[in-house]
Amino acid sequence: MQGVHPSRRPVVARHAAVFVVASVLAASTSAAAPSRSAPSAPSDPSAPAPLASATLPSIPLPPAPPSLRAAIDAAWRAHPGQRAVGARLAASRARLRAAERPLHNPELEVARDDGGAETTTSIGLRMALDLADKRGARRDIAGARADLAEAEARLRRREFVRAWLAGWADTRAARERVAAGGDRLALTARFAGLAARQFDAGDISGLERDLALLARDEASAEQSRLLVEQAEAEARFRSVGGQPDDVVAVAAAADDLPPPVPPSGELHALPDWQVAQATVAEREVVGARRERIVDPVLGAYGGRKRYEPGGPDDTVYGVTVTVPLFVRNGYRAEVVAAEAEADAARAEQERVRLALAADRRRAVDSYAAARSAWTGWRDSRGTDVSRRAALLERLWREGELSTADTLLQLKQTVDTRLAGAELQARLWRTWTDYLAATGRLEAWAGLEAMP
Repeated sequence: MQGVHPSRRPVVARHAAVFVVASVLAASTSAAAPSRSAPSAPSDPSAPAPLASATLPSIPLPPAPPSLRAAIDAAWRAHPGQRAVGARLAASRARLRAAERPLHNPELEVARDDGGAETTTSIGLRMALDLADKRGARRDIAGARADLAEAEARLRRREFVRAWLAGWADTRAARERVAAGGDRLALTARFAGLAARQFDAGDISGLERDLALLARDEASAEQSRLLVEQAEAEARFRSVGGQPDDVVAVAAAADDLPPPVPPSGELHALPDWQVAQATVAEREVVGARRERIVDPVLGAYGGRKRYEPGGPDDTVYGVTVTVPLFVRNGYRAEVVAAEAEADAARAEQERVRLALAADRRRAVDSYAAARSAWTGWRDSRGTDVSRRAALLERLWREGELSTADTLLQLKQTVDTRLAGAELQARLWRTWTDYLAATGRLEAWAGLEAMP
């Protein structure tokens, strides 16, 4: 609407109208608070039932050895993944700050209309009003995405620790297997030399001498395979930021690992669950519904109108209201799509809950089995290669064992030592999986406070 008043009339009404419009614009600008609101839990009846507690049981767990913690911390700080995680967190926080800002800016409009003898010049302000609080919906969406980014950062950090420990354990086992293979090669070479001398003395047949030589050649071929596996393990370790020297520098004994504790049922502290539980989809449903509500545009202007050159001037002022009409597009499809995405997110939560519960049970059982096998191997007298090699050589010299039986038992002894190195690596891997499945890997490794 607009009014035309001669300049001689009172200006009180004109000033009052402009004051009202300015007040409305100022109120619209500061309608939404800039602080981030805490998202409320969805009340969808189809959502999975919440678990018993939001925290895992407080069970005393000795920390990792200081040298192991220092190596993991240095590797994570130097790894590109750490910088990527920090950049994603910074981006999500910046988007949250952007979403907290007002949704609309005022517009300045300057107009001049030459209509023959009449000339009108005016200036005004107008701004869209966020009556549906779309700004608040966008702020909630950005807040949920920031929470999701934090959970994903925890997940990536945990997976880095798991990969680093797996690479460290595999490299350590590969080096121990190479050392055991070297001892096997030395033993079979010495035995082949003894067999050659026994053959020259006529104490054994040529078939037995050839059998000893074949055992030496087989040990040499196996040693080359072990060296290749060591190189591959070290390459995998380097790919996760590890250094082969860390294997020697880190003082960590498998005998110090504690026994497993049965799971208690809580999963909320796991980053996997926090990622699945992110409320982005629920917030986007609210945002899509509010986007269907129009934002009216309120404006005010004032100016002068001259009827003819040298003639009288009139003051022109007025208020305008513009309302968009969602006739051709009601934006209903966006709401349907957001609701479908929310349903899919709730189904994914249930799937993740079942998978995490099953994986935790597997991790506990696997660690218990590996620890039991390691304890049995460690207490076995058959793993002392040097003692058994001396005993087998004495029995062979005394004729109580044939060459074939001696080589067979010697091979079994060395294979047991090789299996022990692999068993120790498996124990460390299952220990890592056990800590990850119970939500304590980062605390044990000393990275819980890292970004």
